[in-house]
Amino acid sequence: MTMGALRRLLPGLGVLLALGFLARGITAVVPLGSHLIVVIGLGVLVANTVGVPDWAVAGVDTHSLWLEAGIVLMGVTVALQQVVDAGLQVLFVVGIAVCVTVLTVEILARELFDIPEKIGSLLAAGSGICGVSAVAAVAGSIKPDQQQIAYAAATVLLFDAVTLVIYPLVGRLLGLPDVVFGIWAGTTMFSTGPVTAAGFAYSRTAGEWAVLVKLTRNALIGVVAIGYALYYSRRGATTATVENKWRYLWESFPKFIIGFVVLMLLGSAGLFSEPQIQTLDNASNWLFLVAFAGLGLSINIGELRESGITPVVVVSISLVLVSSLTLGALLYMF
Repeated sequence: MTMGALRRLLPGLGVLLALGFLARGITAVVPLGSHLIVVIGLGVLVANTVGVPDWAVAGVDTHSLWLEAGIVLMGVTVALQQVVDAGLQVLFVVGIAVCVTVLTVEILARELFDIPEKIGSLLAAGSGICGVSAVAAVAGSIKPDQQQIAYAAATVLLFDAVTLVIYPLVGRLLGLPDVVFGIWAGTTMFSTGPVTAAGFAYSRTAGEWAVLVKLTRNALIGVVAIGYALYYSRRGATTATVENKWRYLWESFPKFIIGFVVLMLLGSAGLFSEPQIQTLDNASNWLFLVAFAGLGLSINIGELRESGITPVVVVSISLVLVSSLTLGALLYMF
């Protein structure tokens, strides 16, 4: 990175850090719960009142990078045995939830609500895999127009904002165990940022499980994008083709998952001392704080209103159905 580029980012990074310090200060004085939720709220408040100044936009837009870095560093605190203990049961639940979500949204969009099929597919991918990232990945393979992409992305972002608040409230109301809440959030919420925030707002254990399960879903993004590309190309609905499936899988695959797994394996092998683990854990927490400040600043309530009622109804039905069935299964299993 050049010095010029760094100078362009520093003002926005300063804004993110300032919001992070402010959130920590507020929660140290007033018992408002997790400082991660508070910093998102502060970001939303700033974004929808004074707005993000032009000189801060470049730095604020790096928030997804800090989220990924925080998840990578968090890997050192996740024991491999924790993953092994989850076993095939959790993988089975995740697989079923993804398939049911995608199929439910597709059927509702096409058969009951007459939503254009490409918008329905974008909504299905965003709901079933990893939010806006999945919308973008599938859009690259089925070539919808920009308005369709914006329509689907706005709907997914609306649910990110709503579930970020609703899930912890429901979890507390039902008294869900930390592990159950984490797996439930990781399996049924949409984007990685809100999943991570909701999980850690509930508890440390819930946060680790939420991220672990969410990364499992994220790993499916390339498979789903290729599946949609092949489906639409065979129907003649798009000129998109996937000539090299392995290359496309690699290009779509979220690379930070590899870093998370590597640090998890190294940590489980005992290659880090306790002080080193504590240092990396603290760094991860601060990266999350900065990332969630940016997440809040990226939420424009005015834009969320433009998603329209029909796609909201479709995704709502799917979310309530899948989240209810998933929670019931998890309570039975755990």
